[in-house]
Amino acid sequence: MNSSHSQPDEPARQSAWAELVATAQRTAAEGLVVGTSGNVSVRVGDEVLVTPTGVPYDRLGPDDLTAVDLAGRRMAGTLRPTSELPMHLAVYAHAPDARAVVHTHAVHATAVSTLVTELPPIHYMTAALGGPVRVAPYARYGSPALADHMARALEGRSACLLRNHGTMAYGASLAQAYDRTAQLEWMCRVWLTAASVPGLTPSLLSEEELAGVAEQLRGYGQGG
Repeated sequence: MNSSHSQPDEPARQSAWAELVATAQRTAAEGLVVGTSGNVSVRVGDEVLVTPTGVPYDRLGPDDLTAVDLAGRRMAGTLRPTSELPMHLAVYAHAPDARAVVHTHAVHATAVSTLVTELPPIHYMTAALGGPVRVAPYARYGSPALADHMARALEGRSACLLRNHGTMAYGASLAQAYDRTAQLEWMCRVWLTAASVPGLTPSLLSEEELAGVAEQLRGYGQGG
């Protein structure tokens, strides 16, 4: 094994895996995925723990841990990783600050992905995702083309929509990646609801307004 590879110890792997499973189960419990759709990953050192393909989240346990390196080579486990592994690896390759990725088939976000090329800035939380959320062009699931389209849609953003498919969001932690996913689905629901009122057009935020929010968000929370 390459000595430069940062391989986590087994307790770190198991702890990260437990959090990953809990996050995956939360996506199902909160209606962001159905059945075995969607997938979740977390980076630990130079390894990526990822949900295996075709296994219901409520059946995942410690023995199902699935890990690959940043090139997709198996590092731990016997189950095959999600078919969407190329997208996850593309996020880690293009976003150095990414430590976790959540992919869902959330209903409202998927609906929006079929209607527009960019989610209109209906709410100031658009700024928290880096700006108006782009829609990556359609490509078959699991394909290199889809990973390429997604990477371009994520430039300068921490989330995107996948046309006729769903959502992709990353964060510095599983909690942040999940929160961004949930925020995106909520914004899509708000826009669809507002846009559905006959004879009225939703008001949208300007670039200047979003820039002001982005600046204010830098000081948000208890850090100061």
